[in-house]
Amino acid sequence: MGLVELRRWEERPSKALLAISLLVNLGILGYFKYYGFFVDSFASLLQNLHLLSSAGAQSLVRLSLNVVLPVGISFYTFQALSYTIDVYRREVRPTRDPIAFFAFIAFFPQLVAGPIERASNLLPQFLRPREFSYEKAVDGCRQMLWGFFKKCVVADNCAVVVDLLLNDSSMTNGLGVWLGMFLFAVQIYGDFSGYSDIAIGVSRLFGVDLMRNFAYPFFARDIAEFWRRWHMSLTTWFRDYLYIPLGGSRCGKWGKVRNTFAIFLASGLWHGANWTFILWGAFHALLFLPLLLAGRNRRRLGVTAEGRMLPGLGETVSILGTFLGVLLGWPLFRAKNVGESLRWYGEMFNPCTFGALHGLPRELVVALLGAVAMFAVEWVARRCEHGLARLPRLRVLRWAIYYVILWLVVFYAPGSQTFIYFQF
Repeated sequence: MGLVELRRWEERPSKALLAISLLVNLGILGYFKYYGFFVDSFASLLQNLHLLSSAGAQSLVRLSLNVVLPVGISFYTFQALSYTIDVYRREVRPTRDPIAFFAFIAFFPQLVAGPIERASNLLPQFLRPREFSYEKAVDGCRQMLWGFFKKCVVADNCAVVVDLLLNDSSMTNGLGVWLGMFLFAVQIYGDFSGYSDIAIGVSRLFGVDLMRNFAYPFFARDIAEFWRRWHMSLTTWFRDYLYIPLGGSRCGKWGKVRNTFAIFLASGLWHGANWTFILWGAFHALLFLPLLLAGRNRRRLGVTAEGRMLPGLGETVSILGTFLGVLLGWPLFRAKNVGESLRWYGEMFNPCTFGALHGLPRELVVALLGAVAMFAVEWVARRCEHGLARLPRLRVLRWAIYYVILWLVVFYAPGSQTFIYFQF
């Protein structure tokens, strides 16, 4: 590096340029994703305060524009923001290669649903020569195959049953909602982690390593560990660019409460322009706060049941309790509006609404067996990057596993089901 370039690197970039970049990126995201939500909410507020008539509220709502939400806008916008902020912090050097920069912003495997990459990890990989690696390609194909199994066999079959249980009034009762929410938890995990596996696997074929996005979150023993394992690229993004700048855990008690709610409410709003997502974020903040205030949020950093095949009784209870806590938040995430989520909660906790379920489709059996197989495989491979990273050394057994999974993907996928996270 020359002396002139070194001096330029040591000079802090302009705050004005940082502000312009933040306003442009957040402005584009806000226009496409949140403009209608804020207009509708503002109109409802004025009407409830009797400051605006019903006709005036409707006129104001008509100002909201019906625009098509660009696929994956939340992902590549946050990726662009991280580059700008890291350059301003002098944590990465600004690139002068436009092709590398736009490849970082719009790398096709993870463009529409993540993982949300960092310039420090992805950009240097585009700037240096890459050679084909047979070992990486094989591992990438395995991870892709596992991702297709989780998406097509597990998540898509769950989606059919979930839609029936929660959308069909003849099927919606207390037992149906509980079963529907359990299957929705499995669906959203299989769908999103399956996509992440496919994206990471495809990238390895090109010699590019993407960051890990899921680390078997349903084996977590408390809610803090769950969030260290779930959608890790988004969780660490909010940690680095929102939570820590606000003071993180170094503040007093009320500062910790404020910062915790800030990142969880922001995470909820990131998922969608709806009050249900905001309440979902607040719900998880309430689950997380007791651990944070007690200083117990960093207790469980290792692998579950380390050195053992099965978890002990205490770990089993912790895993089930954490799963139950997470499950209780899914009605907010799944509902179209707050009223629908309240109706589901009422049915879940009212024994009088429980009744037999008739006419369940065959997809339920496939979904349950697929979920059992998925969790069993990932439990065995919980020390590895993905479910098929740990396979028998005997070649015949390995290829038998490949063919069985491929057969299941081809013949037991219920049809075309979009990825849930494409809408975000």
